[in-house]
Amino acid sequence: MAEKGIQEEKKHALSLTAREVLSVCGVTQVDSFDEQSVVLHTDCGELAIEGTDLHVGTLDMARGVVEVTGHVSALYYGEGATAKRGWRTRLFG
Repeated sequence: MAEKGIQEEKKHALSLTAREVLSVCGVTQVDSFDEQSVVLHTDCGELAIEGTDLHVGTLDMARGVVEVTGHVSALYYGEGATAKRGWRTRLFG
């Protein structure tokens, strides 16, 4: 029964409040972060977060939870190295 609770807790979900507080569940790895971008690996693929003045506030890898604060301007999913630039890479090569 305890295993079921752990599995449910790691399912991927996002919550964005006023474009300033982003909570992400189901995170398996933090790839990189700085004040303009955060790249996470989740149960649903790679997630790139872009914005300004971004900070990783909560980082609980045991539960798969990450909280990012700052001004979030874009969220996008991708696979592998192209996820960081997402649609811009495909458009502008």
